[in-house]
Amino acid sequence: MKVITLCGSTKFKREYESTNKILTLHGNIVISVGLFGHADGIKLSPEVKAMLDEIHLKKIDMSDEIMVINPGGYIGDSTRREIEYAKKHGKPVRYLDSPNECRR
Repeated sequence: MKVITLCGSTKFKREYESTNKILTLHGNIVISVGLFGHADGIKLSPEVKAMLDEIHLKKIDMSDEIMVINPGGYIGDSTRREIEYAKKHGKPVRYLDSPNECRR
């Protein structure tokens, strides 16, 4: 059993939910985002966004690895920072789709 934190753009709500379900059914503990700002059209102040970003890094700290939710290879700036953070802290990084460095 592993603890896996999901990372990626919150516009991919459906992919987060399906990946969470699959990983859970394979016996993993899955940590996800607290809300789907992009998918649900929630406007966040810069202060709240910074707080949520910090919380997500703490989730990565608690994890054995991260799973990047990146349909079509999409990786935005926030997700790229989370990947770098995970790698810096020795966490394996897996991807839903092969990463595409050119697409943002």
